[in-house]
Amino acid sequence: MSELNTTMDVNRDEGAEMKAETFLPDDYRPAEDEPFMNDRQVEYFRRKLLSWKEDLLADTRDTIEGLQDGTRNIPDVADRASEETDRALELRTRDRQRKLVNKIDSAIRRIDEGEYGYCEVTGEPISLKRLDARPIATMSLEAQERHERREKVHRDD
Repeated sequence: MSELNTTMDVNRDEGAEMKAETFLPDDYRPAEDEPFMNDRQVEYFRRKLLSWKEDLLADTRDTIEGLQDGTRNIPDVADRASEETDRALELRTRDRQRKLVNKIDSAIRRIDEGEYGYCEVTGEPISLKRLDARPIATMSLEAQERHERREKVHRDD
């Protein structure tokens, strides 16, 4: 029995390696004439999401360093108020980016689970153009528009 488990573990590991080694040319762009969410498309979106996340995390590190360095005594009240306003804006921006990183992590999880690229409402494929523009999209454009219309109706009540 342990020999069978070992073989299954090796096969599982080999499968994981194969996914990580999907060849992707630098100029690759997903196309409508290829199978939806094939290995190349999945790898393209995974890389796009990971790169976006890394950029956001680098911005966050820069902000933290800037805030730590920026704790200086500014004698002019107007300058100090301006500095505080800038810091508050920066922190709000970073909070939005933190939420975006959570959405990116969720999209990467959907890739790992084989659910990425499909509308969470209808189950239909989300267009490649929409995913390329907004790789964290969870709904097709039509489902998103219906959702926003319902939201607006309830908000106006």
